[in-house]
Amino acid sequence: MHLANNQYVIQNTPVLDLCNEFETPLYVYDGSKIEEKVNILKSTFSDVNMKIKYACKANTNISVLKLMKTLGVELDVVSPQEIQLGLKAGFSPKQITFTSSGVSFDEIENSVENDVLVNIDNLPTLEKFGEKYGNTVPVMLRIRPNVVGGGNLKIMTGHKDSKFGIAIEQKDQILALVNKYNLDVVGLHQHTGSDIKDGQTFVDAAKVMLELAFSFPDLKYMDFGGGFKVSYKEGDAITDMAGLGKILTQEFKTFCTKYGKELELWFEPGKFLVSECGYLFAEANVVKENPTFTLIGLNTGLNHLIRPMMYDAYHEVINVSKPTQAKDTEYNVVGYICETDDFAKNRMMPSADQGDVFCFLNAGAYGFTMASNYNSRFKPAEVLIYKEKVHLVRARETMEDILKNQILVEL
Repeated sequence: MHLANNQYVIQNTPVLDLCNEFETPLYVYDGSKIEEKVNILKSTFSDVNMKIKYACKANTNISVLKLMKTLGVELDVVSPQEIQLGLKAGFSPKQITFTSSGVSFDEIENSVENDVLVNIDNLPTLEKFGEKYGNTVPVMLRIRPNVVGGGNLKIMTGHKDSKFGIAIEQKDQILALVNKYNLDVVGLHQHTGSDIKDGQTFVDAAKVMLELAFSFPDLKYMDFGGGFKVSYKEGDAITDMAGLGKILTQEFKTFCTKYGKELELWFEPGKFLVSECGYLFAEANVVKENPTFTLIGLNTGLNHLIRPMMYDAYHEVINVSKPTQAKDTEYNVVGYICETDDFAKNRMMPSADQGDVFCFLNAGAYGFTMASNYNSRFKPAEVLIYKEKVHLVRARETMEDILKNQILVEL
């Protein structure tokens, strides 16, 4: 989104026109930004056999998934429902990996039945997998490398106290099960966390995984996860992709030479691919003056964007109705939910009026996918713009959607 002719536009479409046509609250996704991010990752690791496995929990709109497929991206999913969404969007089962996290064994069986590669994260499930399938079905192993990385504790997944993965200290137990059932281990996986700006964290985790790989002679894939840091505001630190690519590429090529064959290097970015493509537009219901502060109350809340409340995440908020006015007034920006749903505090903005339209940046990842019907409110519509064409990719909910699965009983 940028200014052109004194108005904000996305791919030459004025954002206020979008809000007038589709109403607010409204999620809008810029497909060109997704394409840009995909190309950055491809060029960063152009010297190795790299695949992008989009962590689709970040944004599962099937049109976004279809765009990913068009761009040559494959899928990492975490539920049977995401498998079905991927298939619906046109992915083949071979392009989908199911990364489990303490799921019931029937979800493992469902993945196998759908011919989707399973990534197992605990020893009891690995034992059950061996008992049922032996070496007839390939499997990946999710390892916890005990490397600390991520923006905050809530989004760190590779440290020693994390619930995720099989601890690296349990290597002997892993190998015992692999040998007991003659398991066909085709890949090793780790994911350290999200919002990792220090490339050394990726390198440290990779070294742990590459050393472990020599214990598995028939690997085809090494999955180093995702977590690349994106920018949330001007001057924000991001992952040095060029530097990281150079170091990790050399580490991986050296490993492949020692291992005796070229493996595929996988990454599974989610936020990196879709965070910056997304915008949430909302309208000011009220500008409320208090003795100590003034707040802008929007027609959206934590039911549509929970990240600020759940993760203390920062989102830039822009008054798109006042694109050229000076930012001379301080506001708190809040939602309309019957909870404390503060989006932003002490933000300098142009003087606001009821009816002004505001935009949350970096709303493409974990925005709509974490949305709810709390307070029995509707989820927003979603729009995708790609190659300057505007597509409605999800209709706004109605009361029929709220009531759809409810049953009114005679009491």
